[in-house]
Amino acid sequence: MQNVQEVLTVPRAEKPTPSDLGLAVSHPLGVTSHPPAVELLKKVRVSQPREIECRVPRVTTDRYNQGVNFTPTAIIADKYQIFEQVEGSSLYRCVDINTKEELVCKIVSRDSHSLVSAHFRLDYHLRVARLREVVARDRYLYLVFPPAHGDLHSYVRCRKRLREPEARRLFRQIAETVRVCHEHGIVLRDLKLRKFVFADESRTELKLESLEDAVVLEEPESDWLHDKRGCPAYVSPEILKAGAHYSGKAADMWSLGVILYTMLVGRYPFNDSEHASLFAKISRGHFVVPECLSPRARCLVRSLLRREPSERITSEDILHHPWLARKEERDWTSRACDQMVPDVPFVDDDDQ
Repeated sequence: MQNVQEVLTVPRAEKPTPSDLGLAVSHPLGVTSHPPAVELLKKVRVSQPREIECRVPRVTTDRYNQGVNFTPTAIIADKYQIFEQVEGSSLYRCVDINTKEELVCKIVSRDSHSLVSAHFRLDYHLRVARLREVVARDRYLYLVFPPAHGDLHSYVRCRKRLREPEARRLFRQIAETVRVCHEHGIVLRDLKLRKFVFADESRTELKLESLEDAVVLEEPESDWLHDKRGCPAYVSPEILKAGAHYSGKAADMWSLGVILYTMLVGRYPFNDSEHASLFAKISRGHFVVPECLSPRARCLVRSLLRREPSERITSEDILHHPWLARKEERDWTSRACDQMVPDVPFVDDDDQ
């Protein structure tokens, strides 16, 4: 999906100095401290590039490596072989040459300090893709992760919509992930269904694929942001206001509302083929929650999709909401929902 605003073109890296030419060093998996991002990058020495590096002329908020002219089967640090891009993802297929283990790799500009720092902060967490290794070169960083088993966007689109018991179980995992990120001073910004992938083949456990576009707050309690990032269908009303500062955490909660609505209904709460019309609908904040959803589900959706940021439920409180806290897994959905035909198809621009 196209973004609200593109980031400036990535500057070309300066020619590496002789001191930069050494063996690539992976970050230790046992790191528990959280040094500044610059110090983290200093721990990853740059090796002399032997592989054919990819070219990243532009970095966008939706994909760090959009527009990459990448030569497949590149060899990185004499250890990893990089293949084609994973469908619907910003990651590339990757194989450990020594063990033949299949992995995925994210290729970002070397100045992506916020992304690396965010992963180091949450490297231990079950719901965030574990950063297995970082390989640095003179221009790019190669972030290696374990593979996933499909993304939530494709899953919901294939299923049309999810029954409340399944939606509750998966959305609870998403809400837990956002809560942990906010507790650690990380605002996710570009929250959407596609960011969450399945960690198991049975597709019951979710994890956040990457922390790209995340902001690491200097002071966790101060989350005021001013840049406009995110996919149009998920962006909050306050972000659309010209020159306005906004609460990054509150904007994340709005995006959670869009995610939950889409999981339960099978379409976005605000949808239009023209972005100007879409943004006008979002700014007005008017949407319809189908009556076939349970009262508690409708309540949670409305608690998240409030036009006024200060009125939205917070990441600290959302897990205590009756719809998520309930133990009963009975499917409340009425027959009317089965007969409902969405007036707008659930289509992401990425799929076109």
